[in-house]
Amino acid sequence: MQAIVNISLKDAVLDPQGRAISHSLTDLGFNEVTDVRVGKQILLEIDENDPARLRQRVARMCETLLSNTVIEDYSIVIPDEE
Repeated sequence: MQAIVNISLKDAVLDPQGRAISHSLTDLGFNEVTDVRVGKQILLEIDENDPARLRQRVARMCETLLSNTVIEDYSIVIPDEE
């Protein structure tokens, strides 16, 4: 099954990369952009057929390695979950 992990900085954490992109977009004439936050997406293919167990295992992966939970939030999407 596939699991998608979306990771983003917590709201209270400054995002210098997002700020640089925001300034560049404004410089290029995209004045309607008011804020930019940069994150990452991780796609995992895992040998698991139970969506609940898959979610549990991926959450453990996030807590252990994939996300720095001090400064980042993560969400898990399981496309095949009903």
